Amino acid sequence: MYLIGILLTILLGTYFSWILCCPLCEEKNKPISNETENVETTKVVHKDPTLYPFSIKDDNGDLSLKANDNFNFEKSNLNFLNPISSNLDLEIDKLKEYLGSKDNKSISITGYYTDEEKNNSPLKNLGLARANSVKNYFANKGIPSKIMNISGQKKKEMIPDSLNVYHGPLAFNVTELKDDTEDIAKLGAYIKANPIVLKFNTGKFNFNLTEAERQEMADIIKYLDKVDGAMCLVIGHTDNSGSAETNLNLGQGRADGVKKYLIKNGIPADKIIATSKGETEPIADNNTEEGKAENRRTVITIK
Repeated sequence: MYLIGILLTILLGTYFSWILCCPLCEEKNKPISNETENVETTKVVHKDPTLYPFSIKDDNGDLSLKANDNFNFEKSNLNFLNPISSNLDLEIDKLKEYLGSKDNKSISITGYYTDEEKNNSPLKNLGLARANSVKNYFANKGIPSKIMNISGQKKKEMIPDSLNVYHGPLAFNVTELKDDTEDIAKLGAYIKANPIVLKFNTGKFNFNLTEAERQEMADIIKYLDKVDGAMCLVIGHTDNSGSAETNLNLGQGRADGVKKYLIKNGIPADKIIATSKGETEPIADNNTEEGKAENRRTVITIK
C-alpha cells in the first residue's frame, strides 16, 4: 500500500505539472511573427512660397517691364516691406517715363490677399489696401493718382515664406484711359449725401469701421485720387456734457485720432483736414441719453 501511494503521488504530480506548464510552453515555442505593427506617421509637407515677380505690360503699346523683385508684404499687413530693390525702382522709373509720354493711358493695380489674413485696414479687403499702398508709392515717384485704379482679389493658393512674408502679391496692367468724369461727379455727390459717421462713447476716442463704412472709405479714396484739389474732411462733434471749450478739444482729439488712423492706413496726410465743431452742431436732443449718443460722432466726408 505504501508503494502504491508513492506511485499515485508521482503520477498525479506529473499530470498537474503537464496541465499547468503546457500553455506556457506553447506560448514560449510560438514562432515569432514577421508582421510589424502599422504606425501612422504624419509627414510635414513644406510648400514653396508663391512668388509673383514684378511684371507690367501694355497690350496696346510697346511697354513690357519685368523684374525678379516686387513689393513684399508681411502676413495681414497692408504696408510693403522696405527697402524695395534698386532693380524694382528702376522699372518703376521706366513706367513713369512711359506714362508721362502718353496722355491716354491708365494703370491698374490689383492687390492679393488670403482668407488666413486679418484685415485691419479701413478698406473692404486687404488686397485693396495693399494696392493703395503701392499706388501711393507710385504717386510719390511722380505718377499721377488720377490715372491709377486699384482693386483687391482673393488668392486661395497664395503661400507665404517661412517668415510669413508674401512675395509680390500684386498684378499690374496698363490700359486705355477712360473718361469717367460723370461717374466721379456722381460718386462725389453720393459721398457728400452719405458721409461716414463714427459714434463714440462718453469721453472715449476708440472706434471701429463696419463693412459698409470700409466700402465708403474706398469710395472716398477713389474720389481723392480722381479730383484735383479734393480733400477728405474729418469733423469731430460732441454732446453738451461739460464746458464748450472741453467739448471743442474733445471733438478735435477724436478727429485727429481718425486722421492718424487714416494716414497710418495709406491715405496721404496732405489730403486730410481734421477739425472740431464741439457741441455746436447737435443732430439730436441733448436732453436724452439717446440724443447725446447720436451727437457724439465724427463725420468723414469730402470737399
